Amino acid sequence: MYLVKTPLFAQWLFKKLVWRIVNTEKVFLTFDDGPVPEATPWVLDVLKDEGIKATFFCVGENVVKHPDIYQRIINEGHSIGNHTFNHLNAWKTDSETYLSNIDKASEIIETKLFRPPYGKLSPSLSKKLEEDYDIIMWDVLSGDFDSNISAEKCLNNVTKNAKEGSIIVFHDSIKAIDKLKYVLPEVIRLFKEKGLQFDKILTNG
Repeated sequence: MYLVKTPLFAQWLFKKLVWRIVNTEKVFLTFDDGPVPEATPWVLDVLKDEGIKATFFCVGENVVKHPDIYQRIINEGHSIGNHTFNHLNAWKTDSETYLSNIDKASEIIETKLFRPPYGKLSPSLSKKLEEDYDIIMWDVLSGDFDSNISAEKCLNNVTKNAKEGSIIVFHDSIKAIDKLKYVLPEVIRLFKEKGLQFDKILTNG
């Protein structure tokens, strides 16, 4: 179960988390769980061809496995974020282990941006992490990881819910790549037709 559009009450309740980028006409494409050779290079090719910068929330163990792809993300001017070393679920992991896993990822992912896997975080962890990171959430979840929806439905999830300032979640992962190959170019085309611009997320610190 997941919500495509993050409810306003959740954004209000957790004000210190970044759900949207206010006062801008841009939209922000983000990609979680990479880098992996089956998906990330293709995403980078599309973004390069379209002249778009995005934000990649990288899993530490994937960076270790594919340092060349990780370096390409950086070299091509995209933002990077910490997504833990082993893609841990904060609701199923004790706090000490979770924070240590983030620290382990930070040894190879130099960034002040953090996104919790599955979007799950406790209030106490959030308070602790806010000392060192901008915690980047989202207001639109594409659902590209969901094997039960079509690529057309995934596209609709994004185009019907995103607006100026939206942070949109895609996944540069094996699970999502088939849908992404249809959805990402279409999202870019349709949003450009509307006059929307794209940008990467920068730290406030």
